Amino acid sequence: MSDLQNTENKDNEQLSLNDDRRVRTLSPGALVAQRFFRNRLAVVGMVMLISMFIFSFIGGLISPYRQDEQFYKYTDLKKEYAAVTQNADFRYLSADGQNFDSVAQAKFLLAQGKGETTFETKDATYELTEEGKDFYMISMNGETVAIAFKDIVNKIADLSFDEIHAALIAYTNGEKTFTVGDAEYTLDDDGNIVKNGETVGYITRFVISSAQSDVVISREYGEEAAAQIAADAKEFDFVGDDGEEHHYNISYDATAKVWSITEGTETYVYDSYASPSKEHWLGTDTNGMDMLTRLMYGGRVSLIIGFIVVIIEAVLGIILGGISGYFGGWVDNLIMRIVDIFYCIPSLPLIIILGAAMDAMKLDPQIRMLYLMLILGFLGWPSIARLVRGQILSLREQEFMTATEACGIRTSKRIFKHLIPNVIPQLIVICTMSLGSTIITEATLSFLGLGVKFPFASWGNIINDVNNAFVMTHYWFVWIPAGICLLIAVLGFNFVGDGLRDAFDPRMKR
Repeated sequence: MSDLQNTENKDNEQLSLNDDRRVRTLSPGALVAQRFFRNRLAVVGMVMLISMFIFSFIGGLISPYRQDEQFYKYTDLKKEYAAVTQNADFRYLSADGQNFDSVAQAKFLLAQGKGETTFETKDATYELTEEGKDFYMISMNGETVAIAFKDIVNKIADLSFDEIHAALIAYTNGEKTFTVGDAEYTLDDDGNIVKNGETVGYITRFVISSAQSDVVISREYGEEAAAQIAADAKEFDFVGDDGEEHHYNISYDATAKVWSITEGTETYVYDSYASPSKEHWLGTDTNGMDMLTRLMYGGRVSLIIGFIVVIIEAVLGIILGGISGYFGGWVDNLIMRIVDIFYCIPSLPLIIILGAAMDAMKLDPQIRMLYLMLILGFLGWPSIARLVRGQILSLREQEFMTATEACGIRTSKRIFKHLIPNVIPQLIVICTMSLGSTIITEATLSFLGLGVKFPFASWGNIINDVNNAFVMTHYWFVWIPAGICLLIAVLGFNFVGDGLRDAFDPRMKR
């Protein structure tokens, strides 16, 4: 019997409203926490935010790399070395004492194109004699006036008209020797004109020009390149003036009709877009920086900017909204008209203009980040001010406010110690939801190049590295992780904001 009475006494003790523990469970803070943690989405959002904070702030501390540390590698870099074209235009050489001007040259082209053997100009009649492929002798009254040819004669020593004429005839017809006067000349397979064992010139159809202003193409290199092109080779090696062997690649542009010669050299460059590995779990970006480390530090920047901007908005909104709602009258009208003006300001164009101005001023990236936070905070306070004003307008007529006035409490304490605390639940909800939108805004501006600048990282300017479709499709590890982090953080803030809104709602069921 005594045991039954003890059990009943314990039950009565648990159900007693005078028990301190019962009072604690009924406190407003405990009820809000209980409602919040009953909301599964709110708990998921809290876990997402905690994971993002741990990843960004603790992960950056244990990362072996700095956010601006760059990695390099040796690579075989191909650079443009020379361009080669095959001459397709006739060149002219007048005989000694003759003049074959531009008008005569134009008439020659017309006659040659029509297959005619004569043409007239300035009351003179010229005869055409085809001495080989793309090689013509032009004469008048049986006397040679000029020759027209497409093969190029590069002179090393002085060569007369007769020597060049004879050399072209021999080269065109595939002859190995020719004679001019008493002198004998030979032509080798490379088109070299040799007299008495000495090379006095060479014949080629190719024109080679350097692609670099500080490089002079030697004759030997030109001959080798022309020979390789004639043999339809795709690559060749050549020992340069430095005594080292260099490797060259040949490609042909059919549209421009130009052979491009590129040289492969071992160069120390950024380890850009390296695939994920043991050293770099998420690879590297275009500047050779570790992507995982950049994501961690980028999370710091994005989250800090979001919190500071919301704090600036909340401080301005609480002060101006509290003053407007409490005093009313002309003060309320003045502040609300200021709010209306801020609502009419086109924020994005203004931020773009200010971003361009900061680019022109070449501000330090850290100072630029500070200005960005101030600008976003200064443009975002009107919505909070309007919320605070509406809440205070309804609270200032309550009995407790009449009591504070009767007790002689000064106005500043009435506003900030009695009115504002009653608006805090609504402020927490709107500020939590504003954090997500602020992070999205910062990411958008950084993606457009108007926000956080190099070397600082943010999730927005990390995604900005994807500046073309090739990077987007081939280097997923550059932008997908940043997008996932951005998604998790914003969703987390939205879930927590929804949970707080439901938890502060007194109509929620226990």
